[in-house]
Amino acid sequence: MKVLMFGWEFPPHITGGLGTACYGMTKGLLKQGAKVLFAVPKAYGDEDERAVRLINASDVEVHFRKSEIKELVKNLTYIEVNSNLAPYLDPEQYEKVIRETKKEREERKKSIYSQRFDFSGKYGPDLLEEVARFALVAGEIASRYDFDLIHAHDWHTYYAGLAAKAVSGKPLIMHIHATEFDRTGENVNSQIYEIEKAGFEGADKIIAVSNLTRNTVINRYGIAPEKVVTIHNAIEPVEKMEMLSIKKNVSEKIVTFLGRITFQKGPEYFVEAARLVLSKDRNVRFVMAGSGDMMYKIVRQVARLKMSDRFHFTGFLKGDDVDRMFAMSDVFVMPSVSEPFGLVPLEAMRINVPVIVSKQSGVAEVLRHAIKVDFWDTHGMADAIHGLLHYSALSDMFIKYGREEVDNLKWENAAVKIMKEYKDTVSNVK
Repeated sequence: MKVLMFGWEFPPHITGGLGTACYGMTKGLLKQGAKVLFAVPKAYGDEDERAVRLINASDVEVHFRKSEIKELVKNLTYIEVNSNLAPYLDPEQYEKVIRETKKEREERKKSIYSQRFDFSGKYGPDLLEEVARFALVAGEIASRYDFDLIHAHDWHTYYAGLAAKAVSGKPLIMHIHATEFDRTGENVNSQIYEIEKAGFEGADKIIAVSNLTRNTVINRYGIAPEKVVTIHNAIEPVEKMEMLSIKKNVSEKIVTFLGRITFQKGPEYFVEAARLVLSKDRNVRFVMAGSGDMMYKIVRQVARLKMSDRFHFTGFLKGDDVDRMFAMSDVFVMPSVSEPFGLVPLEAMRINVPVIVSKQSGVAEVLRHAIKVDFWDTHGMADAIHGLLHYSALSDMFIKYGREEVDNLKWENAAVKIMKEYKDTVSNVK
């Protein structure tokens, strides 16, 4: 099975769980005999290509003389949007991106119909423009390569998937890792919603990362239930076991939040739970690892509650730094308001950390050895943290059985289910 896959990022250049999931998925698919061509807007040359052949869209020339591309361009409505859409940035990062992209815009000032596009691959103010350009390049890629099926990940690549389908006539699978409702609640960006809806309607099959996400796709976007299948995400095993022996340099217990500091992840509930825990026990330190648009608000909240001496902000972590943080942690908490899946608890469990997850997460559907609370129940969250910190038998049980559980949640197992959907989709379209 030859697969043309579209993604927006690929390790080690990631901003969240999407790139990590794509990496694990392609490794699992390789073991199932799939050959994956993975197209990204911008490749840096240091990506791991053992499981994929990476296509750098910035290196692809679009030949508009081709009839397929001309037809695609004729049917593509392109609108230059002066958008400040930068979903994963804190204020300092946002200012930096604004300065960088303004300079880049001055340097490249090319028409949408230029033959080669220099993508930034970032989640900055030019994101919607790059999504549209990526679709044009996707049409060119689809005309060059031989493949059996198209697989596109999240809304940034849905137009690209649709363009590749229009040019090649091959079946299309859309993989939804998070919807606009997950990211923003009810304050949806109408442009992104329309992109998602167009992608879902144009797909031959939709893979959702949880039943929670599947229900959102069906109920919020009006998609037929038989078109949407749930395949839960998975996790890569720990390659460097020495991470497990890392020692912390403080005597206090450490409770960790790791993720984007945004509305979706519920950081304010973590802070309130920390306040409740510290009101009973000051021998605890809380760590918030990540960055995002709510960063300054959360820092002010911690200062207002007079917890600064027991609360630490690390900034964005990736790679080995994530495992090092978990190796120093006694408890991990994911208080997400809406989490389509949530890979981070699995990353914590594989480093022998007991976890607390919100019931409003997809990962809660597959985990048995995790404490589950409603994101808004800060008292329940605080009680769970206190219990894991003070009752060793409780934490030991979750560590032992949680590690066994997560060891069975492998990408190679998820890849078996994905391959089945590939084969069914190809046979049904034929």
